[in-house]
Amino acid sequence: MTAKELRSKYLEFFQAKGHVAISSASLLPENDPTVLFTTAGMHPLVPYLLGESHPAGKRLVNAQKCIRTDDIDEVGDKTHHTFFEMMGNWSLGDYFKKEAILYSWEFLTSPNYLGLDKERLAVSVFAGDSDAPFDSEAYEIWAEIFKANNLPLSRIAKLPKKNNWWGPAGLTGPCGPDTEIFYWTDFSKTAPLSFNDDHESWVEIWNNVFMEYNKQSDGTYEPLLQKNVDTGLGLERTLATINGMDDNYESELFAPLISKIEILSGKSYQAGVDVKKAMRIIADHVKAATFISADDKSIKPANTDQGYVLRRLIRRALRYGRQLGIVKINWLAEIAQEVINIYGDFYLELKRNQAFIISSLNEEEEKFTRTLEKGMLEFEKLANSDISGRDAFNLYQSYGFPWEMTAELARERGLQVDQASFEQELKKHQDLSRTAAAGKFKGGLADNSEETTKLHTAAHLLLAALRQVLGEHVVQKGSNITAERLRFDFSHPEKMTTEQISAVEKLVNDAIAADLPITCEELSLTEAKNRGAMGVFASKYDERVKVYTAAPVENDKPNLDQAFSQEICGGPHVERTGVLGTFKISKEGSSSAGIRRIKGILE
Repeated sequence: MTAKELRSKYLEFFQAKGHVAISSASLLPENDPTVLFTTAGMHPLVPYLLGESHPAGKRLVNAQKCIRTDDIDEVGDKTHHTFFEMMGNWSLGDYFKKEAILYSWEFLTSPNYLGLDKERLAVSVFAGDSDAPFDSEAYEIWAEIFKANNLPLSRIAKLPKKNNWWGPAGLTGPCGPDTEIFYWTDFSKTAPLSFNDDHESWVEIWNNVFMEYNKQSDGTYEPLLQKNVDTGLGLERTLATINGMDDNYESELFAPLISKIEILSGKSYQAGVDVKKAMRIIADHVKAATFISADDKSIKPANTDQGYVLRRLIRRALRYGRQLGIVKINWLAEIAQEVINIYGDFYLELKRNQAFIISSLNEEEEKFTRTLEKGMLEFEKLANSDISGRDAFNLYQSYGFPWEMTAELARERGLQVDQASFEQELKKHQDLSRTAAAGKFKGGLADNSEETTKLHTAAHLLLAALRQVLGEHVVQKGSNITAERLRFDFSHPEKMTTEQISAVEKLVNDAIAADLPITCEELSLTEAKNRGAMGVFASKYDERVKVYTAAPVENDKPNLDQAFSQEICGGPHVERTGVLGTFKISKEGSSSAGIRRIKGILE
């Protein structure tokens, strides 16, 4: 089965069960300062999981692009990825555990869909603890299914919270037990009668999350009024599984990338463990970098935020390329082209922004090559004697020298490198990095406080004012909103003048003084676009969206002739602009080439 067929079958199956297919959201989450990327299928749907009505209804299905960076060091094995697609079906206060489990079982085992071997399936359920009881409901549903199919009940594992509990993504919010489905991928052996979640041949392919609790700030759990189902089926893992592969990198989603790396390096993927690991890392990292660069917000490699992750992925791929002996100039772009060929017909932004992707990769490759040259000069200063672990780590941290490169150069000169000390320094660095990044990379729920809501509404007014003062070429390129300030990126080729900044502030404050109502309407994407609403139009045109308008209201409808702003958005917003106070631009500067950044506050 091809990836295209798998996506189509999944969407068609759930549409037949009354679900509405919605498009993938951006990899760069809006209105969520706690994370840099969309990390899961549920991420863009948080407002609706918390009770807000979705324009498409209570049953949804989609394929969502995701980036996860918290386990980047795990990439290189058979199953871990930085970029992945998560197929998801959602119940927003509609069906619950029984339907969700029966749907997943039918899709996985029915010959009309995936037709997986039932004898190779196992599941896990939440065992219960002091916060929430054993999920007996999920267990009994599975027990009934297993008995009907003559499967051993020993394949239904009762596991603790660290295995079978999802969320909350932040410190508080929706969460609950989950039930996970595993497939035995060692096709040379019969699946064992009992399930062991530590065995690498048991690969998780589906997760049903039952959001029935809300974690409070004091650490307690209260039942949610709206109980949701949030599921995920990893496309990459499932595609490999149904095609009888135990290595995701042999599937059609990676094989063309691996083949290109083999040509560039002159080495075979099957040459050994180290070669396989290097090729997997390059394929994974270039794919992730290509998708990040493809976003319409024009993210480029940088030293902060999403740009920092993008730079890290590119440079890590380059280091492993050097380890494989790749010497060709601008070789990353050749692999990126394969990514565009594989995904471009489904994720149209890849073709739309192809020139930007290629130029960005080439530019960063050239920068890093110069950095490595500086590192070689630094290495030569150290090459008069054996190299300490601290010096080896400095070469790694400051100049991008992987351990293997330092060790190889040292061997050529008959020198030793203190590997144990290097690994201690590296571990110390990784622990500090994970601690520092934990809040930013592993969060999930946006702060819906009153102050954040006000600043989010102010960001809508700011975009409208910028377009009036600077021109209609201005579009939003990113935002980060906390309770203290808003940060807003937008397209504009030059620094704003003092007069332009004052004019923008005045327009926003005039709109606030007018105390305009903020109305929300559910429209088709075509209707929203035709009437001039701002937003990203990458979704299907028959999808329904929410449009928030700041305008006087006549006959319960916003007067569009007098509208100050119209935007497609998921919220949250204040009811009237008059509550915002006074808006002030505290800073205006460059974010990247052609992108300006404003920081603003409400006083």
